[in-house]
Amino acid sequence: MKKIAVFAGSFDPFTVGHLDVVKRAAALFDELYVLLAVNTSKKYVFSEMTRLEIIRKAVAGISNVKVETFDGLTVDFMKRVGAKFLVRGIRGAADVEYEQTVAWNNQVLYPECETVFLSSAPEHLMVSSTVVREILKVGVAKDDAGMAKLAKYVPADVVPILLKRE
Repeated sequence: MKKIAVFAGSFDPFTVGHLDVVKRAAALFDELYVLLAVNTSKKYVFSEMTRLEIIRKAVAGISNVKVETFDGLTVDFMKRVGAKFLVRGIRGAADVEYEQTVAWNNQVLYPECETVFLSSAPEHLMVSSTVVREILKVGVAKDDAGMAKLAKYVPADVVPILLKRE
């Protein structure tokens, strides 16, 4: 039986921390879905299509990773694709507390769901989509030096997509 996992998030935008979790999870599972979760009550900086483009470009070289989008509960998507594992990245204590609550609720809704927590690599502990959005908002990435700084937060090959869409 295939071990199928889902790594879900809004990925607004996808960061090097997300990519690190994807690479590590892809090594643990036969199939990994990176699920762009759609939440109509949330306001995003980047459109769904841009976020999908960024994720697909970032994970293109990882053969067992599929990128999907879904409007609904993550556990409903998991049932649809036969996934039993939900991968979550953890940066610190606040993430652990929040993610434990989510894991408990997911297991109530889908008893077969096992949440797998992957601790952030030390070099990605302070990387977040919020920081990336702020860097883009204030215009740090307007020159080569700024783009090099931005590439510490997002996969280098997606920097042009972010700059084009900001």
